Amino acid sequence: MQFKAICTDIDGTLLNSDRDLSPRLKAIVRNIPDSIPLILASSRMPDAMRHLQEDLGRIAEPLICYNGGFVIDSEGQVLDSVEIPFPIVQSIYTLCQGEEIHLSLYRGENWFEEKEDFWSTREMTNTKVIPTWITLEKLLEEWGSTQSGAHKIMCMGESNLINWLFGELHLHFGDQLHLYRSKDTYIEIAPKRISKASALKLILESKYDFGMEKVIAFGDNYNDIDLIQSVGWGVAVANGRPELKAVCKELTLHHKEDGVALSLEKYFG
Repeated sequence: MQFKAICTDIDGTLLNSDRDLSPRLKAIVRNIPDSIPLILASSRMPDAMRHLQEDLGRIAEPLICYNGGFVIDSEGQVLDSVEIPFPIVQSIYTLCQGEEIHLSLYRGENWFEEKEDFWSTREMTNTKVIPTWITLEKLLEEWGSTQSGAHKIMCMGESNLINWLFGELHLHFGDQLHLYRSKDTYIEIAPKRISKASALKLILESKYDFGMEKVIAFGDNYNDIDLIQSVGWGVAVANGRPELKAVCKELTLHHKEDGVALSLEKYFG
């Protein structure tokens, strides 16, 4: 099959055991013509993806951020922006008050943190981004005045607390929010109507002369299922969720074994 674009998840898919891009991956990407876009699709914020684009030598490429809630084209223009409405953001903040749950808020190019602790330090290390430090009470006062929402909310804490919170969020907002459990200590929250697949379709319709059937895509988790099902060739890494493996067209090696690089070598080597 002749692919005209590559779209890939990042964490648990593209990155190796050191949460970095392997020399093998960078080598094969260098051999792929620039006319074939490599589109990163992640729950990450833009700046947590741009340094990976630079390392791959692919700085002028579209970005699918916040699982499709914030879509940027190859020229840096915002193609789509879908936020969690402010009243829901406020409700989630209130729900977490009095509990040992760390709350991170993301909007556009910005990541907001109240304090430096175990959770925020780990995210800074993993993403290589420094947040904006502000009390969330003050931030929400500012957002409330303009009814501004969040592109992503991340809740982190001990697994029993996160299990409780997941149940509460599903009960009250399950019809309005995507609730992703990447780990038993994390919940990533996004608007219900967005997805990586819908974001990719928008990018292709806006900037390219081919459709989803010409794309090879890679993923590992629940938020990759729509993407893997919607493209011409969907590939799951060996560490992927069983539900994703059930709908993929190809299974490659574990992300720690350079599964994405292996498949790219097969089709573009």
